[in-house]
Amino acid sequence: MDKSAQYGQMDFNLPHDVVKLPSGGMFYKPKKESLKVGYLTASDENLLMSPNTPSDGIINNLLRTKIYEPGFDVGQLLDVDVQAILIFLRNTSFGNEYEFSINDPKTNKRFDAKILLDELNYIPMSNKPDSEGLFDFVLPKSRAQVKLKLLTLSETNELEKLQENYPPNMVAPVITKRLEKQIVELNGDRDKLKIVQFVTQMPIIDSKELRKFIRDCEPKIDLKRTITAPSGERVTVNVSFGAEFFRPFFSI
Repeated sequence: MDKSAQYGQMDFNLPHDVVKLPSGGMFYKPKKESLKVGYLTASDENLLMSPNTPSDGIINNLLRTKIYEPGFDVGQLLDVDVQAILIFLRNTSFGNEYEFSINDPKTNKRFDAKILLDELNYIPMSNKPDSEGLFDFVLPKSRAQVKLKLLTLSETNELEKLQENYPPNMVAPVITKRLEKQIVELNGDRDKLKIVQFVTQMPIIDSKELRKFIRDCEPKIDLKRTITAPSGERVTVNVSFGAEFFRPFFSI
């Protein structure tokens, strides 16, 4: 990790607050129920308003520099905890009103609306992990017994880069690569090569049900909100995270 990436963790005595993690921190080493997170500063505006930095680069930079926990690997964060930290950073910098412009589906005219970010609800896990932070699942077709993990920020970034960098005339193996990362044990065996070989031959019904199961296991923030348009139509919007999340004008 370069010096700029360590900045936040080196300066953990700077002004900050404590953000409670929706995941409960049970998936991390060391386990952390909350993290010290610094406030956005004027210098952070340089990053937020940079037109040349992609959204994932901005998010990763903010996490590395604003989490004031020495020795904590930001790359192990789960999506839900990343979202909670980003909501904290935005709320403490710009307030909890999330304003946006959206089309009225009846008139096709744009209108301005807003929601309150502090009203977003946490959706708890439907299944509890074991002491290693893993989930047990029996595949319905092959009857194989697997232990599964939730993807970390680093792993999600890796899969996104795989898709972005794959030749345009070829299909990126994102689904199989994701499964290879999520399955850590197969019928009591943690041999990675055996898991990779199994995934390539996995029946599609097993793949589908495994992915549904792991989605249900993930702790989440309910990011959907329903807005009433001027025409009276009800519109469902989804809060998205990226550079636009911190900029004064954006759309969903």
